[in-house]
Amino acid sequence: MAGKVTKAELIEALHAGRSLNRKDIHGLIDALFEEIKTAILTGKTVELRGFGTFEVKLRKGRKRARNPKTGAIVSVEDHGVASFRPGRELKKAAWTVNPEAPASEPEAQAEA
Repeated sequence: MAGKVTKAELIEALHAGRSLNRKDIHGLIDALFEEIKTAILTGKTVELRGFGTFEVKLRKGRKRARNPKTGAIVSVEDHGVASFRPGRELKKAAWTVNPEAPASEPEAQAEA
């Protein structure tokens, strides 16, 4: 698969061809992420139609778990885990992504 996209690259992509400046876009993205974090940490589910759902799920603890770094046996309490479930449209679009294909090839296939 291709590399990663950073927040700075997202800001630059949103800035291109728009009248908003980078500072406003950066503030808007930071505010959006903060709202999503606040919502899921207060027990709410954040649903973005066409994209996916963010939520905190409860993971059961175990009495005998293993620390992968040291190999020592430790107990783990019940704890929350942030999770993301892709929406139907994102899941359907991701299904056609070919991990061996160059990054520009899926765009060429979409245009055809």
